[in-house]
Amino acid sequence: MASAESVLEIVVGTPFLLTALAVLAALIYWLRRGGQPTVGETLKGLQEKVLQEYTLADVAKHNSQGDVWIVVKGKVYDVTPYVEEHPGGLAILRNAGGDATEGFHGPQHPPRVFDIIDDFLIGKIAESS
Repeated sequence: MASAESVLEIVVGTPFLLTALAVLAALIYWLRRGGQPTVGETLKGLQEKVLQEYTLADVAKHNSQGDVWIVVKGKVYDVTPYVEEHPGGLAILRNAGGDATEGFHGPQHPPRVFDIIDDFLIGKIAESS
């Protein structure tokens, strides 16, 4: 008959235990969270509430290669740091200082662009604009 130590050695060394521990950790996290939003969701919600408002005239002032703001679906992005990295070259300047929603959602952009753009979010268009 196997001793308790040898059984423990077998169980601890198996992928089963690692999987069980991962499931347990996920369950504990889920229970502690209690259905509340994650930190990322909370921060995104706060960011939405405190975004600075700009008019289209404010955005229009930022229309050169060294200072590029665009509007996509009512949100304002300062994409100046991305101009040099843009795979489409200076095509990014076509809508500099204006609404780039249509061009941004064109077939030339891969899905990852929707994640990248959030890094450049600085505000939103004022509703009276």
